[in-house]
Amino acid sequence: MATAHDLRTVDPAFETQLMDSIDKWIARDLKPVVMHHDHGDIWPEETVRQMTELGLFGATIGQEWGGLGLPATTYAKIVARIASFWMAPTGIFNSHLICAMAIEKFGTPAQKAKWLPKMASGELRGGLALTEPDAGTDLQGIRMTARRDGDHYVVNGTKTWISNGIHGSVFALLVKTDPEAEPRHRGMSLFIADKSLPGFRVGKKIEKLGYKAIDSAELIFEDCRIPADQLIGEVEGQGFYQATGGLELGRINVAARGVGLAEGALRLATEYAQVRRTFGKPIAEHQAIQLKLGEMVTRARAARLLTFDAAEAYDRGERCDMEAGMAKYFASEAAVRNAEEAMRIFGGYSYSKEYEIERYYRDALLMCIGEGTNEMQRMIVARQWLKRNPA
Repeated sequence: MATAHDLRTVDPAFETQLMDSIDKWIARDLKPVVMHHDHGDIWPEETVRQMTELGLFGATIGQEWGGLGLPATTYAKIVARIASFWMAPTGIFNSHLICAMAIEKFGTPAQKAKWLPKMASGELRGGLALTEPDAGTDLQGIRMTARRDGDHYVVNGTKTWISNGIHGSVFALLVKTDPEAEPRHRGMSLFIADKSLPGFRVGKKIEKLGYKAIDSAELIFEDCRIPADQLIGEVEGQGFYQATGGLELGRINVAARGVGLAEGALRLATEYAQVRRTFGKPIAEHQAIQLKLGEMVTRARAARLLTFDAAEAYDRGERCDMEAGMAKYFASEAAVRNAEEAMRIFGGYSYSKEYEIERYYRDALLMCIGEGTNEMQRMIVARQWLKRNPA
């Protein structure tokens, strides 16, 4: 059955025009400010404004709500291109779009009409509030509760590692409406929570090794009263499926980020290897460096092919948790490996913050953890493989 994301196509001429616009924006506006924002961990307000003008906050939101309605394949191309120069901004609009997807795919007509046009325009920026201090990959272990009280639910608990937590406006919030339910996922529900709600406040900003400039924060709910009509779909017990329903696209996004990081590290290493000279010739002419470059370009290409294989399956409306898991696992590991090898090619200069390559390494490590650890991805891949290939 077709869902909100299925069976989308894009006019090739429009896609070319869009990618050209993004390339010009990267060269003109993004590249000159990356190191300033990354080193200072400074929220990129002007970059966010420019991404709003480019329509990126409505990239995968349907055209009927004012979005671009792009298929996952085009979206992955955008993410990979931007991430090859600076990965962090892609997380800002990805978290927003997963929140929007939950509303578009599972929300009531009134919920869609209320939230999606303002999210598509970027007037409201969204986030996905799933993770808790003791519940990350195991979402069924969350403790945040929502108790029905008349026309509201009273919510208590804390979320952590929430992208857009400080500068975002509205969040898809996963809670337990029935903490005693067995199996546990049947007691989980997903709400639309905006910051105007009393009892909803932002806790501490989380300082990170990489993934700088984008805000990751705690969200604290203390007797927060959320109107009952903001329960997505207005049916309790569907939250686990609604939350994980967006994770396939989220994992394709992370895979595309991995592709971008792997290709960006390769680009920097290739450029440096042709200008850095030792023993009277560019280091690119040394066999040891050529072996590294050969592995890096192959690894980046394989990551790209896996990622677009998953995106194409997603656009066909097929179940693609195995394909998305493979892409996310391989591309993120490729990003780490290519960043490490690029640092070896740069030698001692790679350890200096005057060069960009150290950021790629710091950013790549997160991709192996975010959107489900790579250990979990391999288990998902294995389980789906066994289901598809019974003895």
